[in-house]
Amino acid sequence: MLVRAKKHLGQHFLKDQNIARKITESLLPVTREVLEVGPGTGVLTRYLLEMPISLRAIEIDAEAVEHLHATFPEHRHQIILGDFLKLPLAPSPLSIIGNLPYNISSQIFFKVLEHRDAIPQVVCMIQKEVAERLSAPHGNKTYGILSVLLQAYYTIEYLFTVSEHVFDPPPKVKSAVIRLTRNARDKLGCDERLFRLIVKTGFNQRRKTLRNSLKNILPAGFTSDKLALRPEQLSVDDFIDLCNQINTPPPCNNLN
Repeated sequence: MLVRAKKHLGQHFLKDQNIARKITESLLPVTREVLEVGPGTGVLTRYLLEMPISLRAIEIDAEAVEHLHATFPEHRHQIILGDFLKLPLAPSPLSIIGNLPYNISSQIFFKVLEHRDAIPQVVCMIQKEVAERLSAPHGNKTYGILSVLLQAYYTIEYLFTVSEHVFDPPPKVKSAVIRLTRNARDKLGCDERLFRLIVKTGFNQRRKTLRNSLKNILPAGFTSDKLALRPEQLSVDDFIDLCNQINTPPPCNNLN
């Protein structure tokens, strides 16, 4: 059966088998359990089912699920109709792979962050601009909020660029495949809520120095060399250090 791409779901179906194989081969043997997000017409699913993994796939489009069940009848129990953003994730290690819809990719990454201790690896195809932003080092003009938040817990590799012409329908922009691998950082070593607030507040006014953008959350009289910088100049460790400086009470000067 023919699956129609639905604009409201941000669907662009990959039709190049070589690219599909290349994406699935980017999945490292980190976990046996693998979840494919948004299998669509099953172009990745076909190759994933040949791998020595335990695969599940979740798809929000009922028409696509019907097609997948007909295409892979012996694996229909592994392909479920549902929304990944609402899917409860078990604490057991799970790798994620998929051609992510552009319109919800950021939400998917925030869910990955929430379950980072159970998700050691993500291989995904996303909009090229977003892939460049997530993998950018500090000091790069594309480095931003999600770059910092994800790089705090993951090593992010930009693997390869994908032409818009290998999709049906073709998107208006190029895509790219990236791999996120969980790093060794167990905890940030600072107040995580304050860390997120500093990162988001700083980048929301990224043309300003941190002294100006953070002025409403800085303690009275607080000073740091980092305040003379713009947010994209700070590494993850710099943000953690700044967070701890802000969260440390000043020394008491009262000697009585």
